[in-house]
Amino acid sequence: MGNAKKGNTMFILYVKNQEYSKDFYTDILEYEPILHVPGMTEFKLSEGVSLGIMPEEGIRRIMGNEVPNPSEGNGIPRCEIYLFVDNPDKAYTKLIEAGGKGVSSCELRPWGDYVSYGADPDGHIIAFAKKHE
Repeated sequence: MGNAKKGNTMFILYVKNQEYSKDFYTDILEYEPILHVPGMTEFKLSEGVSLGIMPEEGIRRIMGNEVPNPSEGNGIPRCEIYLFVDNPDKAYTKLIEAGGKGVSSCELRPWGDYVSYGADPDGHIIAFAKKHE
């Protein structure tokens, strides 16, 4: 991977409202971001892996007209965040209470995980999973 520092990865979601999304993810992750400044919020998901939240208008200024405006995709699932949690049912309920949309309640999936699916306020899919015992 060239000069990329091994072991560090950040996934960045483009969002309509950074403050609203920061509050939403703080609620469902149950901890505060490690960075919150105008233009970027960052949550540490695990060692070397973080989730960034960037306002659509910020990335639009960077990308210009070379790519479609991210706001044109609001509400359309554009990615999935698959999180392993202790209690997928509780996490699913918390997502809905925080302003997300329930998509599919918890059930044992064919690949062996007990998983629920929801969507954040911008339509990004969030899965809460637990290995089936």
